[in-house]
Amino acid sequence: MSTPNKIMRKGELTRAAILETALELASRAGLEGLTIGLLADQMQMSKSGVFAHFGSREDLQLEVIKLYHANFEQEVFYPSLKEKRGLPRLQSMFALWVNRVAIEIDSGCIYISGAVEYDDKPGELREQLSEMVTTWQQALRRATVQAIECRDLKPDTDPDQLVFEMYGLILALHHDARFLKIPESFDRVQRGFKRLMAHYGNSAGKSNAPKKLAVPACS
Repeated sequence: MSTPNKIMRKGELTRAAILETALELASRAGLEGLTIGLLADQMQMSKSGVFAHFGSREDLQLEVIKLYHANFEQEVFYPSLKEKRGLPRLQSMFALWVNRVAIEIDSGCIYISGAVEYDDKPGELREQLSEMVTTWQQALRRATVQAIECRDLKPDTDPDQLVFEMYGLILALHHDARFLKIPESFDRVQRGFKRLMAHYGNSAGKSNAPKKLAVPACS
């Protein structure tokens, strides 16, 4: 006889497998293209079996974007925190972000496709996606501010403007690499980021920064 713990564990594993498959389908067909029927076919389950784990299609879609966000944090955000605070961390965040785009060229980015699908559709899905993207932009902004405080970037750098330009590079990369299939897109994004750092970088160096400026430890 199966124990309650074994039954619960099997249910958790099934739910996790459903979510992984749902994320793959949503990445290719969009969140609106994700249906219980399609997912049931892929999992070789009945629709009622899928519904047993997710009460509705919207619940499933919400769990899918939460899983995508968790994966993004694990692959891009948290590894970057291991880098020294300042420019090394900001560069790591961008480099890992580009690597993530490279992996998603054949599947698609939920953040970007979701923005297209829900830009004018109010509701919880739009709110959740917007909050996740905003959270990432705020992380980029914090890293930028830290780079300014560490004197790796010019003191008059506008963090919001730099984040905007970095995001623009990623959107252009995704468009040209995925939609237009331009092989040079990844070289272009690297050159674009290098140009940004050259523009905003503090060429004077830390030694020439005002000594009265209170600078936190950059590590």
